[in-house]
Amino acid sequence: MSKVKELGYVVYEVGDLPDWEHFGVELLGMQIGERTGDGFTLRTDEKAHRWIITGGPADDLVATGYEVADDAALDELVGRLRDAGIEVTEGGDALAAARKVERIFTTADPMGNRVELVTGLADAATPFRSAKLLGGFVTGAGGAGHQVLLAHGVSRETYLGFYIDLLGFKVSDIIIEELSPGVVADLIFLHCNGRHHTVAFGDLPSPKSSHHFMVEVTDIRDVGMAYDRCLDAKQPFEMTLGMHPNDHMFSFYVRTPSGFSVEYGWGGLIIDDETWEVKTLDKLNSWGHRPPEVVAGLYAAALTPHEEAAR
Repeated sequence: MSKVKELGYVVYEVGDLPDWEHFGVELLGMQIGERTGDGFTLRTDEKAHRWIITGGPADDLVATGYEVADDAALDELVGRLRDAGIEVTEGGDALAAARKVERIFTTADPMGNRVELVTGLADAATPFRSAKLLGGFVTGAGGAGHQVLLAHGVSRETYLGFYIDLLGFKVSDIIIEELSPGVVADLIFLHCNGRHHTVAFGDLPSPKSSHHFMVEVTDIRDVGMAYDRCLDAKQPFEMTLGMHPNDHMFSFYVRTPSGFSVEYGWGGLIIDDETWEVKTLDKLNSWGHRPPEVVAGLYAAALTPHEEAAR
């Protein structure tokens, strides 16, 4: 069965383009790809772009570009979606040129998220260079990274029917944790290549389509340096440094200027489908990943009287 092979790019509509440029380039260490009529693109590797940033009021994800292997795979995938009664539209030359792909079809998942199915995401004309990173970003066969999307009441059976039965994703694992009495986090993680997950879903309390997008770096020191840059810039954090039990990602979560988050990580697990076993875990985090206000309170409580007086 032809399937999605990787997450090629994401498109965000944002209210403050200058803040986003500072966030992406100066704090995260990305590189400007090009400036467009309504925004700019960001690079994390040799590709022309991985993030497309456009100006507008949504302050949210507006499209995800999933790449397939070739024309035959794309045609088969489009046919399977149409046979299932899902509307799919050919994107045309103008959209293909804007996305820098060879072919593009557009559709929507059960939550209404725009999905772009593409072939041939172009390389940039120049090598990727970051003024901030010691290493680089992990992309390659694993694609641009991963994202966690909000289900907004759509049943798991419904969205898995789209992502697994039609697009060809596989379940990596599930995490169910009672965060407080009566409050349960229930997330399912899906992969389409060796990256532990390319997309995950949960019913978290947020009006956004996207909870976060994860970028991974090759050098653990870049996680610490990005953490410090975000602290120094007073960029709001969602969670401090920590590690997940399922993908083993060492990371932190920082708020974008649009309010959803970026997970900035290192050391993510690679899945081998021949040996992988799907499990249900009961913890979102092995350690850390605490809300910053909780950590601030613990630090304050740990101050000695002398330190407190010196504040």
